[in-house]
Amino acid sequence: MTAASTIKTWYLVHKWTSLVCTIFLLIICLTGLPLVFHHEIEHWLDDAKPLSDVPASTPPASLDKLVGAARAMYPGEVVDYVYVDPDEPQVYVGMAKKPGDALVSGHAVRMDGRTGDVLLDGPPYVDDRFTFMNIMLALHVDLFAGLAGELFLGFMGLLFCVAIVSGVVLYGPFMKKLEFGTVRAARSTRLKWLDLHNLLGIVTLVWAFVVGVTGVINELSTPLFRLWQSTELPRILEPYKGAGVPTELASVQGAADTALKAVPGTIAGFIAFPGNAFGSPHHYIVWMRGDTPLTSRLNTPVLVDGRSGELTTVARMPWYLTALELSRPLHFGDYAGLPLKIIWALLDVITIIVLASGLYLWLARRRATEARIAELVRKHQAAAQPQRNPA
Repeated sequence: MTAASTIKTWYLVHKWTSLVCTIFLLIICLTGLPLVFHHEIEHWLDDAKPLSDVPASTPPASLDKLVGAARAMYPGEVVDYVYVDPDEPQVYVGMAKKPGDALVSGHAVRMDGRTGDVLLDGPPYVDDRFTFMNIMLALHVDLFAGLAGELFLGFMGLLFCVAIVSGVVLYGPFMKKLEFGTVRAARSTRLKWLDLHNLLGIVTLVWAFVVGVTGVINELSTPLFRLWQSTELPRILEPYKGAGVPTELASVQGAADTALKAVPGTIAGFIAFPGNAFGSPHHYIVWMRGDTPLTSRLNTPVLVDGRSGELTTVARMPWYLTALELSRPLHFGDYAGLPLKIIWALLDVITIIVLASGLYLWLARRRATEARIAELVRKHQAAAQPQRNPA
């Protein structure tokens, strides 16, 4: 294959992978902008009571106290989970009408994690799918199409990665006669945007590729977790097969302390109660996360007997779920505070410009080609007309 034919092949690969994924990537990038600042936006829109004004050294309240308060508010319901906010000293106690019913009747009571004051009492069930942030998240993750939408957007992300690679291959041959960063602003609009498209694309190359790859990995989260749940959990829970949810539960604070002893240097982030739809009918599943910036995204599930409070096992995460957990902060840029979020947002805006300019260049080239064809047809028709004899 000659060099010219190789370049043509790469050009076709870049053209069609870009065209197929551009619209969907624009949706992902546009919805990704508010998601980068999701914590700040949710805090701004939050209508909960402010946290209690107590000294910073105030220790966290016992989880048993918080769970007891939530049970007292809803005596006819069961506790489904406890979530400890990693950013604010607040705790969510999830409630449901009955075990395993959280997807239908679930709601949460948010409390100050130090004083136990109720910050927001979620009503028995609120359909919050159509709040602003949830709409942005749904469009970003699955286009409101569930697993099929996740896999589809994952494929679009894969095409985006191929488009980036093919763009890198084409950059050298197409720009070899120009200095790096040249934008021929004095030439035609199309040529100016072509130079900007190439420049912005090559400058954001590494970031775009990392976000694209981690985005593909994130879109596989549902099948990957289902794989783990269908392979690892059944083996662990086999001795408890057929057992019902215990009527009397051991201390949830005790379960968290047991998990901490089993996995030192971690913090309890999420505790699924026995009967949780995604947990065990007999165990607390305590998800322990690292207590340093590097390990805070890594989670280790610890199973604690729901009746006795004794340690059952530490379920180490498989490599593919570890890769998934590490990909999330890289994708959203939410692991180093507001400065990194601003950088992520700026790079996202540049990527939007690259995608939009690529679409414009294709449309402009198509219009120019159609105009040339129309002109050739007109000339051909004019030449084919019979010459009139002079009078």
